[in-house]
Amino acid sequence: MLRNPTLSENTKWRQNSVTVSGGNGRGNRSDHLYCPAGAIIDNEKDSLIICDYVNDRAVRWSPQNGESGETIISNIRCWELTMDDERNLYIVDFRAHDVRRYRMGENQGTVVAGGNGQGNRLDQLNNPRHIFVDRDQSVYVSDCSNHRVMKWMKGAKQGIVAAGVQDRGNRLGQLSNPRELFVDQSGSAYVVDQYNHRIMRWSQGAQQRSIIIGGNGQGSQSNQLYSPIDLTFDREGNIYVFDNENHRVQKFNIDRH
Repeated sequence: MLRNPTLSENTKWRQNSVTVSGGNGRGNRSDHLYCPAGAIIDNEKDSLIICDYVNDRAVRWSPQNGESGETIISNIRCWELTMDDERNLYIVDFRAHDVRRYRMGENQGTVVAGGNGQGNRLDQLNNPRHIFVDRDQSVYVSDCSNHRVMKWMKGAKQGIVAAGVQDRGNRLGQLSNPRELFVDQSGSAYVVDQYNHRIMRWSQGAQQRSIIIGGNGQGSQSNQLYSPIDLTFDREGNIYVFDNENHRVQKFNIDRH
């Protein structure tokens, strides 16, 4: 897991990079990657764990392995992954429409969200993309083609709707292809609402919702977004939005007044 480094405003980075995984063309050998879709840094093992999407595997690359990766999970259309405080690995299986939890060293995993086929019931997902796991090991899933965010509490047989109501749309209670999400300590969910070109905040229980960024139509002005796909926060609470079709990253400073 990535710990926040301490950086100054004068920090600079070398402009010539070093390949730490892949770099041998696309393919399925141990020294190949094929459309890697996501990764996390495992500081305890000094390694990267990568979603090797087209190769249907999760691989670990570490300095000890040299120029090859180690397949730690196979037969999974891995789109995104994360790790909880107990070092359990959670992986979105885009093809199986589920999320699975893996203890380190196991290859089968336990379904913790979805797992009942593609669909829109509360026990199903439809093209899940992104996940967030809180301290209680509840799993939040951006259920893209159902245009909702689902919350699956630990051990639950079905999820509850954490964001998005009724079908796809642009009303305040609706989402259109939700992507990246983040949940704060109060339980509020921040959701990238891709095709509505905005960032939404939903309070715990999905009863209150508000547009916090965008919502001014598709565009390239400073108060507009065009098909955003990701967001992140810095330590001060400023939000960075990956504004995909505008080919830019936008910073929105926190307003303390």
